[in-house]
Amino acid sequence: MSVSTAGEQHPARSHLQALCTRDIDWQRGLLPAASDDVRPAAVLILFGKLDDAPAVTADSPVSADIDVLLQRRAATLRSHPGQISFPGGRLEPGDTDAVSAALREAREETGLDPAGVDVLGTLPDAPLAVSRHVVTPVLGWWRHPSRVAAVDHAETVEVFRVPVADLLNPDNRVTSVRPYGTRTFRAPAFTLAGTNTLLWGFTGVLLSRIFDELGWAEPWDAAREVVV
Repeated sequence: MSVSTAGEQHPARSHLQALCTRDIDWQRGLLPAASDDVRPAAVLILFGKLDDAPAVTADSPVSADIDVLLQRRAATLRSHPGQISFPGGRLEPGDTDAVSAALREAREETGLDPAGVDVLGTLPDAPLAVSRHVVTPVLGWWRHPSRVAAVDHAETVEVFRVPVADLLNPDNRVTSVRPYGTRTFRAPAFTLAGTNTLLWGFTGVLLSRIFDELGWAEPWDAAREVVV
């Protein structure tokens, strides 16, 4: 699928599209390297303009009308149960590339209409060591937002759009602490404004690194830790 440049040229959209030309080293973002035996996967990181729920946070480096699409995985799943994630999954035989896989998975999981999504490009592959995948992040801009909701509750229990300005609020940023055997994994994470929900793990690392690369991030207290 070709990369689209049509649609409203919001400043955030232009910044995201430019990001697709950069070489990002995800290991520097604290993601552990995956093994040689990995399977290809893709996620859709979809930004857009909020319809009716502006950010609570004022004085943010980004406008209050920008959001990102997220979902909560079912607690019964074997992989990453109950975690907040981007729509996405493993590439299947019918997928032509990572972009088509990301859009297909997003449609199957959230019900969005891919026709309303402009694909801005892809970011370098990121290792997801815990499930032995290598994931292609696909950046998208929601030109014509469509209704979203959990389609299969056995996989996804909630779909929502989160204001980026609220994620960037230093009060909503923490370091997640996760023991793995004899090792402890620390990584940037986010608390969702007004809730006790923690966005951590692979999704938290990708978002944090994207915000850093875009120059959107504000200084925050990495010493504030949450054990997960």
